[in-house]
Amino acid sequence: MIEIPAAEGRPFDRNHFDYSPWSFWDEADERARQRQLDVQQDLVRHRGYEIGERCFLSELASVQNEEFRLGHGSYVAAGGYLSGSLRAGRDCTINAYTVVRGDIRLGNAVRIGAHTSILGFNHTAEDPDTEVFRQPLRSLGITIGDDVWIGSHVVVLDGVAVGDRSVIAAGAVVTKDVPAGAIVGGNPARVLRWRVPALAPRSDDLVGALTAFTETVHAQAHQVLARSWDPGVGLFADRPGAAPTVRAQCDAIEIADLLLGRAPDQLPAQAQVDRLRGWQDPETGLVGALRPDGTVERARDGLSDPDAAYHVLSVGYALDLLGSGFPEPIHVAARASAEDVVAGLARQPWTTNAWSAGAWVDALGTALHWNRRRGDLGTPGATEALFGWLVTTVDPRTGTWGRPASDDGLLQVVNGFYRASRGTFAQFGLPVPHPERVVDTVLEHVRDARFFRTERQNACNVLDVAHPLWLTRHTGHRADEVLEVARRLLTDALGHWTDGAGFGFQAPHPTTTGLPATAPGLQGTEMWLAVIWLLADLLGLADTLRYRPRGVHRPEPAIRA
Repeated sequence: MIEIPAAEGRPFDRNHFDYSPWSFWDEADERARQRQLDVQQDLVRHRGYEIGERCFLSELASVQNEEFRLGHGSYVAAGGYLSGSLRAGRDCTINAYTVVRGDIRLGNAVRIGAHTSILGFNHTAEDPDTEVFRQPLRSLGITIGDDVWIGSHVVVLDGVAVGDRSVIAAGAVVTKDVPAGAIVGGNPARVLRWRVPALAPRSDDLVGALTAFTETVHAQAHQVLARSWDPGVGLFADRPGAAPTVRAQCDAIEIADLLLGRAPDQLPAQAQVDRLRGWQDPETGLVGALRPDGTVERARDGLSDPDAAYHVLSVGYALDLLGSGFPEPIHVAARASAEDVVAGLARQPWTTNAWSAGAWVDALGTALHWNRRRGDLGTPGATEALFGWLVTTVDPRTGTWGRPASDDGLLQVVNGFYRASRGTFAQFGLPVPHPERVVDTVLEHVRDARFFRTERQNACNVLDVAHPLWLTRHTGHRADEVLEVARRLLTDALGHWTDGAGFGFQAPHPTTTGLPATAPGLQGTEMWLAVIWLLADLLGLADTLRYRPRGVHRPEPAIRA
C-alpha cells in the first residue's frame, strides 16, 4: 500500500493513492513509485502477468487471477477483488471495492465505478437434489467494448456483452447485452436513451427492409459489376484499382447469376467458360493464382496453397453456374488414398488455426465432389476416410473440431467448423454430428462483441455463424435465441450496402473509414448476399429477396441425384 505520512496534515488520507490511484504517477514520490514498480515486476516475474506502463495496482486489493493483462494507464484501486481471467485494454479503471471475477475482457477506456460487481461465472442449478454450492460452475464470460462508463453499484451477470461507447447507470443490474452507444439503467437494465443517437436501431420492419433491399440490389447489379470490370485486360478485379484475380471472375459470375439470372454481360458466357477451364493445370487439376498477363501460376503445394484451395470451390461453382465443369479431375484428390487423407487431416493446425484446417477440408471435400460428378470415385475408401475422421474426432462438447484460443475466443472454432462442414456434410447432404452442441457453440460465439458489434462485423465472421445456424435449424434447439440472432445480424447486414458499389468485406463505419476491407467489391458483395439469404431464410423471409444462392454458398446439398 502507498502510505502518505500523517505529518502532511491528512490523518485520514494515509492511503490516498490506493483509493485515488488516477493521480499516482503525477503526484507520488520516487520511493512510492519504485515500490509500485517492484510490486508489478514481482507479479510479472512470478505469476506471468502482463502489465503496461503507468499502471497502478493497490496492495489493498486482492488480485488472484490465473491470467491477468492490464493495458497502459490502467489501475486497480483498494478493495478490488479480482479472480479468473482478466484482459483489459488501456486506460481502464477498476475502482474501490469493485469485484471482477471469471472470464472478463475489457476494451480500451472502460471506467468501472466503486462497489460494482462484474461476474463472469455462475453456479449451475440443474439438479434440485444437490445443494447449489456443490454444483459445477459455468462461465460464458463477459465482454465489454471500448469507451464504456459503468457507474457505481452496478451488477453485470455472466454471458453479457457490452457494446462500445455505452453507459451503464449506477445501480443497474445487467442481464442482457447492452447495445453499442446505449445508456442503460434499472433492474433488469433496459435502454433509457442513446449516448450515440446514430447507433439507435431503425424500424424493425424487416419485410419492408428486405423488399427495399431487393429492389435496390437488382436495380444496381449492372453498376456493381461494371465498376469492377477492366476492359483493358478483359478481366474482373475485386474493386476498381485492384489487380484482377481468379476469384473476382468467379464472384462476378455468382453475383450475375443471383441478381440477373445469367452470366455477366461484359463477356460472352462461353468465353468465360473457356477461360476458366483453360486455367486448370492438367497435371494437378488445380487452378493457381492469376498473373498480371492473365495466365495462372502452378499450385505447388496442392490443397495447402490457399489460392488453389479456394479456386476448387470458386472456379468449380462458377463453371457449374455456367452449365459446365472442370475439363480434368482434381487429380490431387483423385490420387489420395485413405491413408493420405487421414495423414493430411492430422497435419492440419486444428488447435491453433482451425479456420485454415477447415479450409483444407472444404477444398478436399469439394474436390471429391467435383470428381464424383464426373464419375471419378477416386481411390477406394478416401471419401469414407474423410467423413470417418471428422465423425470420430469431433469434440462432443462443442460439435466442432477446433479448440478455443485465449486471444480470439471461439472465432477459429466456429469459422473452422463452417469451412469443414460446408465442404463435407452440407455439400454431400449428410447430418453434422452433435448439431445441438454446434448451436450452443455458435450462440456463445456470437455474443463476442469484438466480432459482432455492428461496426466490427465482416462477411466471413457473419457467414460462418449464419450457415451453421441454418444447417442445424431442424433441431429446433434454442430456436428463439437463434431467431433473435438472425434478426439482429440481418438488420445490421442490410445497412452495410453502398449504393452503386455493393458490399465491402468489412462493415462500413466512421471509425473504419479508409480501410481497404471496407471498400465495396465483388467478394464482399457475393458473400453478404449469401449471408442475407441464409439469415432471411432462418426467419422465413427469404422469398422476399427474389434470389437464392446456387454457387459456393448454395443452401441445399450439391450432390445431384
